[in-house]
Order: sequence, then structure tokens, then C-alpha cells
Amino acid sequence: MKDLEKTNVERMKIFKPSFDYAERNEEGIFSSFDPGNRVLHKGFRVDPKFKPLPVEIIFEKDVPVKLRDGVTIYVDIFRPSNSENVPALVAWSPYGKSGGTAPRTINLFNMLGLDNKMLSGLAKFEGPDPAYWCAQGYAVCNPDPRGIAYSEGDSSLIGRQEGKDCHDLIEWLAVQEWCNSKVGMTGTSYLAFSQWFTAAEQPPHLAAINPWEGLSDAYRDLTTRGGMQDLNFTKRLQVNHAGKGKREDVYEEALQYPLADNALWKDKIARFDKIKVPVFVVASYSNTLHTAGTFRAWRRMASKEKWLRIHNTQEWPDYYTDENLEDLKKFFDYFLKDKDNEWDKTPRVRYAIHDFEGGDKVNIPADQFPPKDVKYEKAYLHGGMRTLVSELSGKEIPVAYDAQGEVPFASFIRQFDKETTMVGYPKVHLYVEAQETDDMDLFILLQKLDKHGNHLQQFVVPNQGAMMHDFTEQGGSVLRYKGSNGRLRVSARHLDEALSTDEVPAHSFDRIEKLKPGEIVPIEIDMYPIGMVFYPGEQMRLVISSKNDLGAIMPGTPGFKPDNKGKHTIHTGGAYPSYLQLPVKNP
Repeated sequence: MKDLEKTNVERMKIFKPSFDYAERNEEGIFSSFDPGNRVLHKGFRVDPKFKPLPVEIIFEKDVPVKLRDGVTIYVDIFRPSNSENVPALVAWSPYGKSGGTAPRTINLFNMLGLDNKMLSGLAKFEGPDPAYWCAQGYAVCNPDPRGIAYSEGDSSLIGRQEGKDCHDLIEWLAVQEWCNSKVGMTGTSYLAFSQWFTAAEQPPHLAAINPWEGLSDAYRDLTTRGGMQDLNFTKRLQVNHAGKGKREDVYEEALQYPLADNALWKDKIARFDKIKVPVFVVASYSNTLHTAGTFRAWRRMASKEKWLRIHNTQEWPDYYTDENLEDLKKFFDYFLKDKDNEWDKTPRVRYAIHDFEGGDKVNIPADQFPPKDVKYEKAYLHGGMRTLVSELSGKEIPVAYDAQGEVPFASFIRQFDKETTMVGYPKVHLYVEAQETDDMDLFILLQKLDKHGNHLQQFVVPNQGAMMHDFTEQGGSVLRYKGSNGRLRVSARHLDEALSTDEVPAHSFDRIEKLKPGEIVPIEIDMYPIGMVFYPGEQMRLVISSKNDLGAIMPGTPGFKPDNKGKHTIHTGGAYPSYLQLPVKNP
């Protein structure tokens, strides 16, 4: 059966010629193929843009590693120059092992207001910096996966193939003469979600992982969120697959296989029940690409030794701050060096509370997420007053809007008379009807308003200048937090009974159920988790829209444009108890 499934996955994959590695001209200073060892002395500087090395480092460049099927990949290894055996940290992604000095990385950091001097330039994009980790007694391995740059084979985008390949690299690293036989993984974004797939392969020498925000289901998090094929970022992501062979074209796969119930998309869901290694997960509420997948993995993984920290910024500045590096070092020292540093006494959960007014709280300890003292409450939609109320109105009052009109949305507001904190998973349960069409794309946003009714927002990167305002006004949603959001194509409303809970609905995306004229259907939409406080006089606004008001996740990427038309009707009250469910923390 497993062989048949593998055959089906490989048969369904679509491959195209890889992008040309040389022509891209976006790699870093050490991107040329030049095998051999060199010593980088203390004080060495890759470029004046970056910081000098605090210790002497041995740099093993373009080291060949043969995988189980005979394919050879090439890796760069940075390790302390002393003779001590050390653990290794793997940074697995297709971004090029010298991408830390690439112009696109430098320009991105400049745009976000991050100082390039916070790093040495030896770090892979979104990965651990050898300057820091070698000084702490660790080696860092930056691989080019199969099909990337000079590595052999055809590249895959997310799935078990990458997990198996990284498994083989980990086992190779563990037996090197300089290694203490223990290997960890760390990194953000792609370097995070590759960890779910690798850990599920259970390499014997993988001692701990640190996924720092990363999707865990390519279908639900990347290509088809809420049943809508939003493929612009997928197309952008694939340009990183540059090399000599072919590349898997997930964009074309999404077009050819629009439903999730097949071997290809199942291969691209992390096997959470197989993840048993110690894990330190870092997440945020605000990352419109990574939040859902990170929390899904946290909920479902089988690891008994797992920790979660939820921060209040964006992943890149959070990953490289001194305080967070020391925190991560303590985790790795405990599991990769067997140091008795009492990491095991670290709270299993540390979460943040946004107030959007400069008073955020972070590192609040808890035993679980949501915390035990959270109770779920229903706020019913009142179509007449356009409010959120605690008691269901006995009178049915429909609310309609023109999906292509000047006001293509409807909103509902609640004002708070006492301080109220919410931590956990909100959702909406709605009764909806489409007129003049047979489908609806719905976008949900839960906003915080100040006592004057102004929408509060929060930049999560240091740059808050005019251009950043422009980038994030209707896009760049990972850079400015506007509130918890969700989305659903109503024809994809079928719930997965095995995975859905009352707190977090999960959709099967294995069928299309178009609406009939006059049909009113119940739907549930999962929303991103929140940690949010409302002070007396402040308000909460639930927006139900036919437009993708948040836009694309990153500047330079087009946002998804739904094909909505006709009128959308939200039925409230009476026989149609539409509500917003909220995770309210006891005072």
C-alpha cells in the first residue's frame, strides 16, 4: 500500500525546468561552487554591511552528501575551530546556502527596518547565524536540497521527499568526527515547516527541533486557503527552485488538482502523529501565512516534550534578538548537550496579549493553549442593531450587501463596559444565502476599535514609515496586524468530522457543494487565534466581506481577487443563530 501511495504521489507531481541558477544572480558572496576548507579568523567580516565574527570558525564549503537514492547534495558547514565535539543545527530550505548576503536579503532587511549588522552574513536566509552558534559550541549546516544550485536531482516543494532527504543529511552529520552525534533543526518560515516533515521521518539522531513559524499543510496554508485558490505567493515561492534539473511546479498542481482528497496533497500535510522529538515552537497571531499552520502543528503533534512561545512581532526580528537567542540556546543546550540548566521547568506555554496601544504583554506563562481559565462564549449577530449580543434575538433579521457594490460587507459591533481579555481560537458560525449566483467567497476580520470607534492596528516590524504604510494599507499583511481573520468559499463548507472540534472547525475540501436558489446554509469559519485585551469603552467589530481587504501577504505579490457577484445575505436571529464564538479569559 505504501509503495502504491508513493507511486501515486510521484505520478501526480508536475515538473518543469528549474530556473537557471547563474542567471538569477540573487545568491550571496559564497555562491560559486568552490569545495574545500577554510578558516575564518576571529574578527573576519564577510562585508562591511555585516558584523565581524566573535570567534574563529572552520568553513567547510560545498561538502558532498549522498542520499539514500544515490543523489548527491552539497552543504556548507560552519563549526568552531577547537577540537571539541559539538552538536549540529540544520537549516533546510531551497533558498541558497549563501543567501544571507544576497541583495534580496539585504534589501528586504532594509525595507523592514532591520539592521543587517545584526548578522554576520554567513546565515542562510531565515536561518541560524554561525557567528552566534559557533561561539556557543554548535556547528551550523546550510544545505542546498536536491535540485537546488549544484545539488543533483529534481527539486520538490514541501512534502515527504524533503523530509526523507533531510533525514539522510541528519544521519550523515551525526557520524562526522567533529559531531557529538546529536543534531537539531531551527529556522523560520520554510526552515520551520521543513522541520515538521523531517521530524515525522524520525531520524534517530535528531534530538530536538525549533520551528519558528511555518505552515504545515501546503493545501490549506499555501495554495487554497479556505477553499480559494490563492496562488500568487505560490508562484513567487517557486522562483527559489533554481538549479540544473527540474522543479516541482505546485502552482500547476493546484490548478490540476483543485480538491484536497488525493495522494499529492496528503503528502504535503505534515504527519503530526509521527512527530515525537522534543520541540520548541514559536508562533504569532499576526502572520497571515504561518499562523494557522504553526498552531495546527502545535495542537496535533505527538511530542510529549513540547513548548510554545507566542510573541507579538514579526518572525524575523523576533528570531535574531539577543534575549530570544539565549532562550533558544537554553533549549538546545538541554537536549543537544545534556546540560542540566532547568529548561524542563520552562512554562510549556508563554503567550502574548496585544492591546494595539503600546501596552502589549508578553511571556505570560500557562500550562496549555488556550489557558485553562478560558471559557468560550457566543456573541450572536443582531441584524437590526448591527451588534453582537449575548442573547439570541427571537426575531429573524437578515442582513444583505451587494458583493460588487460600494459597501460589499456587513459589520457587527460590541462595546465593552469592563476590561476583557481573549486568548484562544475564535470562530464564526453563520447562516448564509447567495442571490443571483451559486457560491460565495467570504472574508472575516475581527477588529479592535478604540473608544472613539477608530480601527486599531499594529506594525510588527521596526519600519513604520510612509512606504511601509503604503505597502501594508491593502497588502503586506504579515507586516501590519489588523486583527484575527478567516475565509471560506461556501461551496467548500463541508467539515472534516474527524478533525473538527467545537473550538476549531476543520474543512475537508474534498467536495464542491454549490448553493441552490433560495437555499440558506450553515457554515463555520475558523479564524486565527488571538491574544487581545479590550478596555472599558473600547469596541470589537466583526466584518463579513466579499472582498479580500487584507490583500497579499507580502509587498510585490498580487492579492487574491474573488469572483463574487450578486447579493450576499447573512441571516440572524430566530431560527438562524449566527454567532461569533470568543475565547474569553476569566478576570
